Amino acid sequence: QVQLAESGGGLVQPGGSLKLSCRPSESIFDFNHMAWYRRTPGQERDLVAKMTVGGTTHYADSVKGRFTISRNNAKNTVYLEMNNLEPDDTAVYYCLANRLSKNWWGQGTQVTVSP
Repeated sequence: QVQLAESGGGLVQPGGSLKLSCRPSESIFDFNHMAWYRRTPGQERDLVAKMTVGGTTHYADSVKGRFTISRNNAKNTVYLEMNNLEPDDTAVYYCLANRLSKNWWGQGTQVTVSP
């Protein structure tokens, strides 16, 4: 069973920054892609950013230019760097690892953007 260890959430003021980390129990190169999703109460999980094993990235329109997904191969970790945060970015953020038809999820980390 693949496990994903997330960290980095917290409370930040509008305009601030946070960096989330996700470290899987297997090599990040064993997955077709890794991604970050977020969910607000009563809503479905929405894709925020995605990176394929080849390094191609994709972002939701609402975060383009503000969020960056990246990875550190030596640390076997995927990151989500979030800048210029807005109150609408408040959500629980989840890391996902995908291999063919299987998805594994992290436990989620709360991000709250508030004055």
